[in-house]
Amino acid sequence: MAPLAAHHDVHRMAALITQSLHAPGSRFSGTSEFLSWWEGLGSYAKADRIPLEALTGWRSEPVSGDIVHDSGRFFSVEGLDVSGSQGPVEHWQQPIINQPETGVLGILVKEIDGVLHCLMQAKAEPGNRNGLQISPTVQATRSNYTGVHGGSPVPFLHWFQSPPAHRVIADVRQSEQGSWFYRKRNRNMIVEADGYVEEREGFCWLTLGQLYRLLAEEDLVNMDTRTVLSCLPVSADGTDGEFADPADPFRTSLARSLSSGARTVHSTAAVLSWITDARSRTALRTRRMPLNEVRGWKRSEGRISHESGGFFDVIGVEVTAVGREVRRWTQPMIAPRGVGVIAYLVREFDGVVHALVRQRAEPGFLDAVELGPTVQCTPENYETLPSSARPAFLDEVMGAARERIRYDTLLSEEGGRFHHALNRYLVVETDADVPRDDPDFRWVAVHQLAGLLRHSNYLNVQARSLTACLTGCLVPGPVGVGSR
Repeated sequence: MAPLAAHHDVHRMAALITQSLHAPGSRFSGTSEFLSWWEGLGSYAKADRIPLEALTGWRSEPVSGDIVHDSGRFFSVEGLDVSGSQGPVEHWQQPIINQPETGVLGILVKEIDGVLHCLMQAKAEPGNRNGLQISPTVQATRSNYTGVHGGSPVPFLHWFQSPPAHRVIADVRQSEQGSWFYRKRNRNMIVEADGYVEEREGFCWLTLGQLYRLLAEEDLVNMDTRTVLSCLPVSADGTDGEFADPADPFRTSLARSLSSGARTVHSTAAVLSWITDARSRTALRTRRMPLNEVRGWKRSEGRISHESGGFFDVIGVEVTAVGREVRRWTQPMIAPRGVGVIAYLVREFDGVVHALVRQRAEPGFLDAVELGPTVQCTPENYETLPSSARPAFLDEVMGAARERIRYDTLLSEEGGRFHHALNRYLVVETDADVPRDDPDFRWVAVHQLAGLLRHSNYLNVQARSLTACLTGCLVPGPVGVGSR
């Protein structure tokens, strides 16, 4: 039997999280004051495009054409052959990033004046469109924190190396973009500090309420913060009344959806069986192959591009950085074509908010299928495909009336490997009637999403980001609908 103290800690943390969602911070009185501090920071990372042939410290293997680092570490750009897809294209080949290391994405939390705060970092990544973004306390690959790059040590890393079990709030390995990464996973961690935490330039303490409000700002909170936030055990068990808002019934229903006893369209056992069945029958097959043999892609003008001009390019960049462990380097990156759309359709059933999730088979997934948002696509990529290939519910999302949009903000993907990868993240209320036995879609309550996020490889990174955005709708006041 688990000790009583363990149960006490769970209830204590749930109460602290609820309080932190409502509380003002100890340092910044509001978003404008934070942004004033933010604008005074001197860190940046400027990335200039250069030909792949001009990369230093990287080479193209003479036989395969794979782009690899001289150290044999970090990552490589290889080719991938994909077949057996049940989508509009059954077979294709593409470049993909192979990064077998497991990195650490960690947020340190601590009670300050009795209120839970998160230690966040202002971090500049070469792929960020706007330079600095709000990042986790620690955001590092294994090559980074073992010093392969020859740079300075990663601050605060020691808090996440073998922390005491009773201080670990979340610790789970999660996937990255399955269309661009081959079986890449990072360790998502939230750890509570149990003593003095040093002050460092470029870091600040924020309450959860402040952090979720900043998530509503366009392209400010990075992907790594969003995925870690999604693993936070937010629960309305015993506290849903604190979120009740007579002026906003949706917010009240959302809180009800975070209560573990809330009624659901499908039981969690049924949802898990649905995922397992999909993984058992999905015939998606992948084979790593030499980059210079990938069909449908060409290497010219210093980059690798698809013959259609769509999807993405593999480019080279030269980076100059201030406030990073290394000040200057070059590297390859993936540069997507077009702005993507990532959306949840949400609907109340018996007063409980459910999100419509979709099974997605992506070539880079370790287990073939994960749950993604209702819509996850770059519309431009479908211009050359038959109209029947157009993603389901895309038109409903893009044509939604303003009063049905609960969240709408432009956010970017991971800036360490992807250059200006932008997606429009939306949460849209709907009356759509999806059959209970639809093979691809299921209505899932928010507390069920939270339960799945305690385990690896159930929700893809886009769904995790969007779940964090949906949770942000709990925060009092208009959140996430003012940027467009």
